[in-house]
Amino acid sequence: MSVNLRKKTLGTGRISLYLDFYPAIRNPDTGVFTRRQFLKLYLLEKPKTDLERETNRKTYLLAQNICAQRLIEIQNHRFGFLAEERKDGNFIEYFRKIASRKSGSNYFGWKMAWRYLESYGGSGLRFRDLTEEFSEEYRDYMLTGPGIGRYGKRIGSNTAGSYFAKFRTMLKTAYKAKLLDENLYEIVPPIDEQEAIREFLTLEEFRALVKVPIPNCVMRKASIFAVLTGLRFCDIKSLKWEQVRGFYGNHYIQFTQEKTESPETFPISDEAFELLGERRYLDDLVFRDLRYSRIKPFLAKWLDLAGVHKSNFTFHCLRHTYATLQLALGTDIFTLMKMLGHKSIKSTMRYLHLLDTQKKGTTEKIKLADIQALINAS
Repeated sequence: MSVNLRKKTLGTGRISLYLDFYPAIRNPDTGVFTRRQFLKLYLLEKPKTDLERETNRKTYLLAQNICAQRLIEIQNHRFGFLAEERKDGNFIEYFRKIASRKSGSNYFGWKMAWRYLESYGGSGLRFRDLTEEFSEEYRDYMLTGPGIGRYGKRIGSNTAGSYFAKFRTMLKTAYKAKLLDENLYEIVPPIDEQEAIREFLTLEEFRALVKVPIPNCVMRKASIFAVLTGLRFCDIKSLKWEQVRGFYGNHYIQFTQEKTESPETFPISDEAFELLGERRYLDDLVFRDLRYSRIKPFLAKWLDLAGVHKSNFTFHCLRHTYATLQLALGTDIFTLMKMLGHKSIKSTMRYLHLLDTQKKGTTEKIKLADIQALINAS
């Protein structure tokens, strides 16, 4: 039996120290064989001061002492240090249970986040396996754009960043619950978001679209409502009449955003309210029979009929349209942040590069030429 002190260089400018056992030894708590024990001791890769060099020397000396102690313990068949070092419990199952509490489209993102982690770390990944090394290696894996779906389609960098962000959130949650010894959320950096092409309509294009009559079409009505309000598809689809309130000049809806799970009192214009049509029972959906699978081909056909040419135009592009039109018509960035339900101003500032100017104001600025004709066509 041999126990050797090894080093692993990390991307954060630190060197992790760990023990290498040969042959592998069995963990008395789980029965699983292991070759490594990370000591959670780190050296600075490039110490610059005498203090940093002295700290490195003392840290390495401590690691050498632990190495010698482990060899003695193993020779005496004492393996309790493994059970003490590792936190018990299945991290994948912990992740899955928290993800299952999410709802709507938010649930899908969380579900895919834990599925990607399971595909990399295995279904038996435990809290004790979560180290800086593992987290950084998983980050590198996600940056390769793996595809685990039915058709094996590779994910984009922003999708990878979204899933990895949820993994980091789980690390923070586990640390707060004292299931991890280190706050890996603070140690492991996120995957930076890449700027994506955001399709949107100009006011002229939006008005041209509205002029195309498609009677009794819930998708047309919901799409126009999205531009007038900036609401996400999931919030429009689940909107009920009991949530639509107010009176002329002061209409609003009260609902809980699916993505952020935060309650909102959201003002809407009189045009947006009149677009909804005649009130029905309070528990009725405002937009009945609205299906996401039909939206994208409908939008493509509708844009074509209006002579508006856009590539890969989705329902979410209508939310982009709302944001860019509000900024172009004078709404200040902080008000728009609240209207969009963003928690960070950085999310809202993505729209600024699409515009030349920034002014002030909100709900009544996106106007249609003839709302009555619009209502009749819907």
